[in-house]
Amino acid sequence: MFTGIIQGTAEIVDVVEREAFRTHSLRFPRESVEGLRPGASVSHNGCCLTVTAIQDDLVSFDLMQETLRVTNLGTLKKGERVNFERAARFGDEIGGHQMSGHISCTAGVIEVIKSENNHQIRFLLPEEFSRYLFAKGYIGIDGISLTLGQVSGPEFDVSLIPETLARTNIGGRRPGDRVNIEIDPQTQAIVDTVERILNQREK
Repeated sequence: MFTGIIQGTAEIVDVVEREAFRTHSLRFPRESVEGLRPGASVSHNGCCLTVTAIQDDLVSFDLMQETLRVTNLGTLKKGERVNFERAARFGDEIGGHQMSGHISCTAGVIEVIKSENNHQIRFLLPEEFSRYLFAKGYIGIDGISLTLGQVSGPEFDVSLIPETLARTNIGGRRPGDRVNIEIDPQTQAIVDTVERILNQREK
């Protein structure tokens, strides 16, 4: 489980491509690898991956075909940075919202709005996920727990505070970029349950 409170960014320093498979290695801040072991879970841009090897501050992960298909991780190149969060432990403060690390889809950046004291980004989701969007609801964007702003069908925006911009990679997003989306699991469960009950009543 993850909380959506990003602990920092890590640089991709090596990528090994195979057919429908990829291994990438990232350089983490040294304090972030303390106590980390092979088999542990770490969120990359919101996607839960398993540690396969550790050498000093370099940590490696394997990406299977489904991960490459559903997320933006397969498009990343050496030198790029990903948001990371180590798995939450029992008793940790949950400052964001509960997240599974299972990516629902990707969304495209369609507009970035900057002013002196505000930074907003507008996104476009695949249409089939629009029913899970509610103003002031939660959403995971590249692993960041964020509150939805204005919602219009499959389009929505979020507002970003300076701390989020400083701690994550979202401040560098531009129109045309794609981000990983995790729909709030509780919202999805409620919407799906209500839709199923209503469909049963109509039969």
